[in-house]
Amino acid sequence: MKPAEQELYERICNFNLDTPGAIFPFSHKLSWEYRWSEIYTIRVIQEYKKFVFLAMVADHVVSPSAPVDRVWHLHLLYTHSYWDKFCGEVLNKPLHHRPSLGGKEEGLKYRHLYERTLDTYRHYFGTPPDDIWHDPRLRSESIAFQWVDPKVYWILPHPIYWLKGLVSKVGKPKVSASRPSKVRAFLHKSRLPRNICK
Repeated sequence: MKPAEQELYERICNFNLDTPGAIFPFSHKLSWEYRWSEIYTIRVIQEYKKFVFLAMVADHVVSPSAPVDRVWHLHLLYTHSYWDKFCGEVLNKPLHHRPSLGGKEEGLKYRHLYERTLDTYRHYFGTPPDDIWHDPRLRSESIAFQWVDPKVYWILPHPIYWLKGLVSKVGKPKVSASRPSKVRAFLHKSRLPRNICK
């Protein structure tokens, strides 16, 4: 790192996201909202600060990992902390969040930006932790994640996954050509509405 970069990184690292004296500070809210352990939360916050540093010094647009993006989203909600203190006094310039517009082209664009971000990360910090900076192949719009409150909903796998597991343990069932397979009959009878578990 150049001296100016080192100074910037130190300023970013020294910035406290937790408001002193807060009963429910930023890090606790983050941990509570995503059910992260205290140690993991602290680690992700540090990775967020590294990401912000990269956003300031990279010669390209940077793209965060999903956990880092969650920290950034929450920090943006603390508008005074983010815009006035962090951007205004620590970074000395605004850092805008530019989300994807969706679609295949945008997905490919952001995958490429994410790969470049990982390369820049390696240049400055070495190997990124893989529990925070996931493999670029996992950045896909075909993977659907949803926040679910387990106090309100039961989380059950789709019945087809139960059957796949059963078939892989028992072996492929023999199907008679003259009658429908027992597996198909079971699936037909067990079709459940998707939102049954509320």
